[in-house]
Amino acid sequence: MTRVALVGNGGIGTQDHQTAMYEPAFRRHPAFEIVDNPDDAEVWSIAAPLAERGKTIAEAIRSGRHVLADKPLAATVAEAQEIERLAAEHGVVVVPAHHQRLGGALRSAIAAVRGGRVGLPWNVQCDFLVAGGDPAPGGELVNFGLYPVDVLHALLGLEVRRVHATGSPALVTLLLDHDHGVTSTVVCGRLPVLRDVPPGGPAVHRYRISGSHGVLAVDATKPALSVRGTSFTGPVWTGPGTVDALLDVLAAGIATGRAAVGPSDAVRAQRVIEAAQRSMETGQPVETGE
Repeated sequence: MTRVALVGNGGIGTQDHQTAMYEPAFRRHPAFEIVDNPDDAEVWSIAAPLAERGKTIAEAIRSGRHVLADKPLAATVAEAQEIERLAAEHGVVVVPAHHQRLGGALRSAIAAVRGGRVGLPWNVQCDFLVAGGDPAPGGELVNFGLYPVDVLHALLGLEVRRVHATGSPALVTLLLDHDHGVTSTVVCGRLPVLRDVPPGGPAVHRYRISGSHGVLAVDATKPALSVRGTSFTGPVWTGPGTVDALLDVLAAGIATGRAAVGPSDAVRAQRVIEAAQRSMETGQPVETGE
């Protein structure tokens, strides 16, 4: 088995994804075992506070470790690009936690769209809304925005060239112009607590992909069961979760030398998020610079 060290328990605001998500998934996964000493590990699972994350990941790469990195991979596009360069230079695998694209419904949707089932896509509408939990300092755009942006690229395979963003720290709307005249609209943010959603859990995660030969509607919270009990009410996945699937990506990447999710995905998403931040500040559409 591949030895893993858990490095850091921070994130954005009060987040501790290491304890809540990554550690349990590593303990479940047959390809990994957790060790206490980072020097004894071949993989570092890094969830350092965002301001320190890029430096910590760079340290891991330079020491020859593979990395599972909490999202976002880094605080800026420049940091993410440096991580991408270092990973290629040192021949290690770096997998950012872009795990939402790995859900069963979205994997099927990506295969269908890439396989031409809706013809040539011309528009995607997405809603990614979380209910309850602690608000992210600085707003939910940085916290949640990369998830739907990453899914859109996985669906379409097209770069975002221009972003028009509007909204509030809690709820933002992104109007995205992709290559070849394709457009998308993303509503992303945090809602108040809902009775049937675990705190900080997705309340709505759906996509409507319109193409020249059809429309595909996807509910990315499925497949799941609705469970009601004395201590818990909400959806429960019927199969492996998206973080478990992310560790499958990491294990395959270590075995083959190339992971299905990597730093280039983080660079692409971060470029869109930074353009959206500038758009919200100016009230004008902003080119991504890609």
